[in-house]
Amino acid sequence: MALLTIVFFVLMFLGLPVAFAIGISGFVFFATDPTMPMSIGVQKIATMSQSFPLLAVPFFVFAGHLMNESGITDRLFRFSHVAVGWMAGGLAQVAIVLSTVMGGVSGSAVADAAMEARILGPTMVAKGYGKGFSAAAIAVGSLITATIPPSIGLILYGYIGNVSIGRLFVAGIMPGLLMMVALMTTTYVIARRRNYVVTDSERPTVRALLAATWGAKWALFFPIALVLTIRGGFFTPSEVGAFAVVYAVLVGFLAHRELDFEKVKRAFAHAISDIGLIMIIILMSGMVGFAIIYLQVPQGISEWMLTGVEEPHLIVLLILFFLLVAGCFIESTVLVLLLTPIFVPIVTQIGIDPVHFGILMMSIVTLGGMTPPVGVAMFAVCSLMNVRIEEYTVEALPFIATIVGLIMVLLFLPSLVLWLPNLAFG
Repeated sequence: MALLTIVFFVLMFLGLPVAFAIGISGFVFFATDPTMPMSIGVQKIATMSQSFPLLAVPFFVFAGHLMNESGITDRLFRFSHVAVGWMAGGLAQVAIVLSTVMGGVSGSAVADAAMEARILGPTMVAKGYGKGFSAAAIAVGSLITATIPPSIGLILYGYIGNVSIGRLFVAGIMPGLLMMVALMTTTYVIARRRNYVVTDSERPTVRALLAATWGAKWALFFPIALVLTIRGGFFTPSEVGAFAVVYAVLVGFLAHRELDFEKVKRAFAHAISDIGLIMIIILMSGMVGFAIIYLQVPQGISEWMLTGVEEPHLIVLLILFFLLVAGCFIESTVLVLLLTPIFVPIVTQIGIDPVHFGILMMSIVTLGGMTPPVGVAMFAVCSLMNVRIEEYTVEALPFIATIVGLIMVLLFLPSLVLWLPNLAFG
């Protein structure tokens, strides 16, 4: 296992794409173990692709791009602007609320952050908001998108850890809403101190708010329909992904009348690129996942972590700290694929609900995408808005501290995460 780990980090340091770093290190394991035929490694790659639950990933990715092309994003932006644009730090508040409602459409924090950096970023800077503050609010706020269902990360965690994806989806709703409230509060405090206030702003009338809500009704209804169809037993999570594609097409062509075949073709192109990137990482991780189980890494780490530590919350706290550090250097998808089979058995053994842990784990590893030195969402936003990493980092600290504090609250108050899935599924 030591050789596999060394090879992986050396290849990552040399700048090799993540998928190839995982694949080559996996092949090194099979090539250096005389008792392990190389053909098993190839079989593990093929086996990872033969999974019905995994179909949810390409379906939701494609549905997200279709919804973006069908005018849903513009309607969600107008709804968010009417709802909170009048508050202190109005445009930053809009970014956070937009990330919340986009969670039911996109499922990808990086995609949401890049979209908002293009739409909101230039306007925020032009209105006098600091560039670092604007980038930080957009990037860290996109964490909510990866928590509200449908979340690609939660699908992968449920698939790898053999945890109910339906329960994970429902469990992500309350933490996502709490993240929205916490980040909006942080934004309000900073904006009041720096006088980031929209001049001549007025609270929206009930009529204006209802009109904006009605305009975005099809987007706002989708996450509700998603949860209800899974809970009602109409669809599995994979089938809901297919339903999401059909829903996006119907909304685009019939309700909004903005989708045409040229836009469908563009959505296909973007989806194929994203799906290819995600799937090759998943396939290559099959070899490493087998090596982890074969070498009994979970048992070894479990024995090491449980020695002298009896408090379950302290063990989870140590795991989360490790994930926070690892997330600063490694992409969240990779961490989920490689570490889920290690940590799920540990938390299950100490009596922590794997659904509860899944929400905590995904929040922490996704947060890594908003932190230096290699945060993907951070780089996307900073490059699109031409913000220096140093400036972004200073401004992001209050937002990151808010999220870390909220995760600690969710750790010690599991009912905040579990009461909705327990209510829905028993």
